[in-house]
Amino acid sequence: MSIEPHKARDQRRPLSRRFRTPRTHAGEGVEDNYNLPGLALLALALVATALALIAAAYGFHIRAITAAVTAAVLYLSGGLWLAIEWRRRNAQGRSNDIERQGH
Repeated sequence: MSIEPHKARDQRRPLSRRFRTPRTHAGEGVEDNYNLPGLALLALALVATALALIAAAYGFHIRAITAAVTAAVLYLSGGLWLAIEWRRRNAQGRSNDIERQGH
């Protein structure tokens, strides 16, 4: 019988194994930058949302509606871009990750 108190299964593993990224190496998400236009569209949608709220607060209703419609289109297009790229990435599989690592 050990003197050491019982530790949970997760606490027995080293920290490097507990908080590991799900990717094969740390820079893999940066190497595959085909999703950056989708992220940029979502950032622009966030700006358009803020502009719509500001325009509505100051009483510019036509500008608020225009900015809200623009934000909706940008949210949909950015989400669609990311969904397509996610499906493309999953369809490729993990067989070519070693070739793309760069080191």
